[in-house]
Amino acid sequence: MMEAQQHIRSFVRNRGRLTNRQQYGIDSLFSIYGLSIDEKLDHSLAFENNNPVIMEIGFGMGHALMHQAKKYPEKNFIGVEVYEPGVGSLLADLEEQCIENVRVFWGDAYKVLNECVTENSINIVQVFFPDPWPKNRHKKRRLLRPEVINMVYRALKSGGELQFATDWKDYAEQALMLMEKQSGFENKFGKGKYSERNPDRPLTKFEKRGHSLGHEVFDLRFEVFK
Repeated sequence: MMEAQQHIRSFVRNRGRLTNRQQYGIDSLFSIYGLSIDEKLDHSLAFENNNPVIMEIGFGMGHALMHQAKKYPEKNFIGVEVYEPGVGSLLADLEEQCIENVRVFWGDAYKVLNECVTENSINIVQVFFPDPWPKNRHKKRRLLRPEVINMVYRALKSGGELQFATDWKDYAEQALMLMEKQSGFENKFGKGKYSERNPDRPLTKFEKRGHSLGHEVFDLRFEVFK
């Protein structure tokens, strides 16, 4: 009997040291804004409406998520993150700024996509500046790989979109190649082309760091057809 293929994680679990504010977010606010990774997500129950849903995978400290949630109060936002200080910071920000259209998964995106998200339920999936895993022996850990792309396809509605950004050229090239091989996706800016800078993506510290290092930033936007 063949063994099941082991899931390759795209992260190293690092709890990090929590500030008092971040600890407060985890202890007191996750019960308000958090989503369980042990059950199927019901959007209408989680948000008490049926507005369009945007999911950001790997939101870091949550700056892009907060920016968009405030800009588009008529949309629902779901953040997925494993880094505890980032989760704690975002939860504290949500309370302080009275943001009601954000919910948070604290856990592995692979598990969330595979077990929690229902088919044809998400309008946009965003992956902004994921860990590039630059060493050759680690590139198999990169988040955007065929099995994850398949999960994203399953989660997205027809006409939905995968948005990706990185400041690592070889990751951008790999992502472009993988996405254009994937059936059901179409490059919104033409075959073999990167997109214009996504206007809904704020200038994060990661992008600023990339600019300071002389790295070009690459955006991809692929639409789903079913």
